[in-house]
Amino acid sequence: MKVILTEKITKLGNIGDTVEVKTGFARNYLLPLGKAMRWSRENVALFEAQKAELQARQDAARKSAEGNVDAIKNAKLYMIRQAGDTGQLYGSVSTRDIARTLKELTGINIESAQVMLGAPIKSVGAFDTQIALHPDVIVPVKIYVAQSQDEIEALVAGKILTFGTKKTDENDESENASGTAETDEQPVTAPVEQPSEPAPENGTDAE
Repeated sequence: MKVILTEKITKLGNIGDTVEVKTGFARNYLLPLGKAMRWSRENVALFEAQKAELQARQDAARKSAEGNVDAIKNAKLYMIRQAGDTGQLYGSVSTRDIARTLKELTGINIESAQVMLGAPIKSVGAFDTQIALHPDVIVPVKIYVAQSQDEIEALVAGKILTFGTKKTDENDESENASGTAETDEQPVTAPVEQPSEPAPENGTDAE
């Protein structure tokens, strides 16, 4: 579907651009939220008549987003979750979880689409992502995921969590005989991930 953008959309275009998007993306997101209008000669003329007002609204939105940067940067995104012996979560931490936590901590209304996580978090560790307060205001944040507050504090301090491995019966006998146990198994450590590339939020294939 061909639409005219009435505001800047990350990875799609600037205000006033005419772009091709998937029909579902337009009908379910862009059009009902007033972020775009269907392309037609009549709407092109309508956009030109409203351009100054739309640009002023865009500038005000960017200024408001800039005023929220410090609150988002200072938010303590600590997620306590249950995990297995290897540090894998029973479930995951999603963009919706992060958006909800940010809203609870800051009072700022953050939508899950603004969390540029890329993929859900499925293990204990420290993870980098970004929050798009506005297409021109992207804020880096770090998320800490662990099984307890003590583990959270260890991650914040820069420590790497280790998870013990179970001894085999042979190792148990060796420990009883010599007082020490040897094993070829290595401890599992919680990852500290680098920022991931956010998945595209829309398509450019016309339908």
